[in-house]
Order: sequence, then structure tokens, then C-alpha cells
Amino acid sequence: MSALLTAAAPAVEAERREGARSVLALARFEARRTLTSVPVVLAFVAYIAWIVWRGRGSWDGYPALQDADRATQGMPMLVGLAVLVSTNLGALRSLRHGTEDHFGVLVVQPWRRTAAHALSVVPVALLTAVCVTGQFAWEALKAGAVGHGSPAELAVGPLTVLLFGALGVLAARLLPSPLAAPLLVVVLLFVFMLGTGPSGEGGLSWLAPAVTAISSHTLPSELLGRPAAWHALYLAGAGLCAAFLAVLLAGGRTLVVRAGTALTLALAVTGGVLQADGVSPSPELTAARERASLRPEQTCVEHGRTTYCAFPEWVPRTETWAGVVDRVRSLAGGSAHDRPLVVRQRIEARYGLDGDAAIPALAEPGQVTVGTAWGGNRVPEFSSAVAAVLVAGTEQAAGEVCDGRMVTVMWLSLSWMDDPMDALRRVRLDDSVRGSAIVLAPTDPLTMTEGQTDVVRRLLEKPPAGVGERVRTHWAELTSPGVTTARVAQLLGVAGPAKADSCDE
Repeated sequence: MSALLTAAAPAVEAERREGARSVLALARFEARRTLTSVPVVLAFVAYIAWIVWRGRGSWDGYPALQDADRATQGMPMLVGLAVLVSTNLGALRSLRHGTEDHFGVLVVQPWRRTAAHALSVVPVALLTAVCVTGQFAWEALKAGAVGHGSPAELAVGPLTVLLFGALGVLAARLLPSPLAAPLLVVVLLFVFMLGTGPSGEGGLSWLAPAVTAISSHTLPSELLGRPAAWHALYLAGAGLCAAFLAVLLAGGRTLVVRAGTALTLALAVTGGVLQADGVSPSPELTAARERASLRPEQTCVEHGRTTYCAFPEWVPRTETWAGVVDRVRSLAGGSAHDRPLVVRQRIEARYGLDGDAAIPALAEPGQVTVGTAWGGNRVPEFSSAVAAVLVAGTEQAAGEVCDGRMVTVMWLSLSWMDDPMDALRRVRLDDSVRGSAIVLAPTDPLTMTEGQTDVVRRLLEKPPAGVGERVRTHWAELTSPGVTTARVAQLLGVAGPAKADSCDE
């Protein structure tokens, strides 16, 4: 009896090795079929085209990498849906072609074939990881990049593709019909991609593959409070559990399959529960957000006569801010040319990524606010804030300026730029260059009347050197409270407003 068992052991081991080789060979074949299928090819073409199109102008060339990592999570869902359809059709190929009975004479059992279909998703997920890495690297290599990305956030895209591919195989075993995958795609589209599912930053929203939480402002990395690591564990567990379940339903009753199903289910549940608990900010995070909003711990550096205080991740950007401040200073006259300034980076972090509260103006003399975003419209907005403080003294006082000093502020802010008229358009709320308008700034907005807009437009059409000489010569009167728009126009050598300005009455 023992001799028979001894002889049988090598045979069982040989069958196990042969079965493993067969599974890997079939997985390689199915992976090639999946990668070359029409839906997957089209999805990757669209994905790569989107990366190129978006990468050229994203964040105006000044990305914060703690936002850039989340931006890699949306498009892989499109790839995942295509993979779901392809893996489902691949797993049902023998049924659709009427060749299922022929597989009965092969050594590879149905559950091993199912395992091969599940493994075929791995190369597609790896290709998605390459795309995610390329997209993030593009942002990280930009000269204006700051901050830190999260590996857990970057893993979401590939894990989403892995999950959707496994769901395609599982659907083939639960409902062996070609209609199952398209119906599942429609359900996933409505629930996760068209906004009908859980939204926001609540616990239920984290059951979705990607929770990008697009915000109007950027927070320092340590203040995000996103349970990204638990979410990655949840996606990995859910994807692997779907694969093991498909193998189990196909007849794989081995100890490895049953243990794998139980273990991956536990991983998915653990990740899902812990990510839901991690959505609510801890007392430590709440305190850190309050400190960053009210009493920030920042690094201060000096460039010329200006001190720049910023959160550690943004310190490299102080040189860029200094370039704007120096250009505005060079146009000012009187004591403003050398007046000490403090540029403070300020955020409102108490409400997390969902918050959109305004930042109040500073009342201390010579202090200017700068935000966490930069590039594009943020440049003329900051430039206007600097000019307003040089003219009015404080941000709070600048928000109340209504007289002709506003002409001086806007000329200082815009005249040094490559396209001053375009900058004037972009810094105004209604994107206009005529009529009255609100001028955007990092804190309280400024206001321009119709007459002031006309005078500023005429000044920006003239060579800045000549106007600059007049600004320095008449600086005291140009920045005197109560000076009229007509008087400012006269001092600067352009025609005044066609009618009396409402602020001069």
C-alpha cells in the first residue's frame, strides 16, 4: 500500500506542475487576445490621447503632486470597462462558438481555464500602471511642480482595471450570456461614472473605484486626510476575491482556491471598513488643519526687500513669486519702490477638500496673500494684490478703494506682462475689458468702474516706459486717497473717462 502511495505522489506532483504550465500558457494567450481586442485598443488610444491633451496645459504648468496623483484615477475606469467586456467575451468564447464539449477531453479543467482568464488581466493592469506612471511623471518633471504624490493614490488606476477584468470573468461564470457584460457596463457607468452613485467624501462614496475629490484649492499633503492606503487594499482585495470566486464557481475546490477566496474577501472587507472609518478627520488632523488655517507653521525666506512665508512644499515656488513682486515694485514710485513686504501663503483647510471658503484680507500693513495654486489667472490676481498693497497700504484697505487709485493699481499690476490686455480680461470676473467689473484677488476682490476701465485700457495701449516715468513722478498724488479718475488720467497723459465716475461723486 505504501509503495502505491509513493508511486502516486510523483504523478500528482507532475500533474500539478503540468496544470500550472497549462494555466500560464493559456493566460499568455488570453492576455494577447485581450490587449489586441478592439474595445481595449480603443480605450488605450483614448487614454493616451487624453494624457497628452491634458498634460500640455494641466494646472497651467504648476501642478501640486498631491492633486496630480488623484488625477490619474478617472480614465483607467474607461480602460477597465473595456477589459471587463473583453475578458467576459473571452471566458464565454467556447460557449459562443459551441466548442465547450471539446474542452472535456483536455487535461486543463474548467476551473484552471477560468484561472487563466483571470490571470490574463494582469498584463493589462501593468500596462495601465505604465500609463499612470507616465502621466504622473510628466507632471512631476514640470519646472513648477511642488508637493508629494501618494503611491496608494497612483495604484488606484491599475487596481481598478484588475477589478473590472476579474468582474468580467466572474460574470461569465455567474451568468454565461453575452449580454451579461454589456448590462454590467451600463450599471457601472450609471453608478460610478455618471454621478448617480454615492458622491462627495462620505464613507459610501469610497466603495467606488475612484474617489478623486476634485477641489477648488490645494492643501498640503499632510492635511488631505484621505484613506488612500485602505482604499488600495479594498480594491486589491475586491479584485482578487472576484477572481477567486470565479475559479471557485468553475469547480476549483482546492484548498488554495478556498483559502484565497476567504483571505481576499477579508482583505476587501477590512479595507472597506477602515477606509470608511478614515473618511472622518481625526482630532489630530482637525487640529493640524486649524493651525494651518489660523496659525500656520511656515518656512520664511527673503528675496530682496520682501519676505516670503510658505508651507514647506511650496518654498521652491517663492522665487517665482519674487519675480512678480520685483516687476511690480520696479514700476512703483516713492517709498513703495523699497518698502518691505511680507508675502504669506494662506489657506482655508478647516473644511477639507470639500471646503470653498474665502480667505479674509489681511489688515497688517505691507502683507500680501498668495494661495497654493499658481499659473494662468493666478498670476495677474497675485500681481493685483501686490500692487494694491503698495498703493493702499493693506489688503483690507485695498478692498475699499473706489477712487482713481484703482487706475494706478491695475497699471502696476498688468503693464509689465507680455499681453496686458489679455491679463486685464483674465483678472476680471466677467472676462471683459469694458465697463465696470470685479477684479479677482487672493482675498477680497477689487472693483473697477467703467471710467477706470477706460483709462486703464488706454494706459495699457501706450508704451510702459513713458507711463512709468509719469507714475514715478506723480506717485504721491496718484496714490492719494480721494484722487479722481479724471485727475489720474490727466497726470498719466491719457484721455479721462467720458462721464463723471461714480466713485468720484
